[in-house]
Amino acid sequence: MFTGIVTDIGTIESVATPGDTRIVVRTAYDTATVDLGASIACSGVCLTVVDKAPGWFAVDVSGETIRRTARDQWTQGHRLNLERAMKLGDELGGHIVTGHVDGVAEILDITHEGDSVRITVALPPELGAFAAPKGSITIDGVSLTVNAVSDTPEGTNFTINIIPHTQAMTTLGAIAVGQSVNIEIDVLARYLQRMEAYRAKA
Repeated sequence: MFTGIVTDIGTIESVATPGDTRIVVRTAYDTATVDLGASIACSGVCLTVVDKAPGWFAVDVSGETIRRTARDQWTQGHRLNLERAMKLGDELGGHIVTGHVDGVAEILDITHEGDSVRITVALPPELGAFAAPKGSITIDGVSLTVNAVSDTPEGTNFTINIIPHTQAMTTLGAIAVGQSVNIEIDVLARYLQRMEAYRAKA
């Protein structure tokens, strides 16, 4: 489990494909404190550390994960929002995040409002029902609050506000129109959908 509070921005140093895709990520984490087999969220994707040395760790990314995550994410030089898994007793500063990507969305618009940035995101149709004003959503591993939601014939759009601190501490400060991003809906919304679907069958 994660919280959606990014604690480092890593950079993909190398990509190799001996079977699954092995990614080496340069990081500021003290990797002496990272166990082999530990989970690290990489831009919202929960991955397992399979190798490490001072200043870097390696993870294996399956073809299924590559197909279901943002395009061009697993390329050399790409920057990743990193978060280590929660420990019992840690502060839940964001919201409960599983590290399982529900879909890929697209950035439609970026508007500067003072020092903050308002971003409009187009959701894939199957996720439209899970965006609610003042609800939580995860974009590239970052816990965010939905400002507004609009349903159009083409699908559902929502807006978020990125404050200066979030711009500086995550990759969202360099986000661009047309960019694809990983989306994880609020886990509570996911369970509510399952409950409603089960009730409809009864």
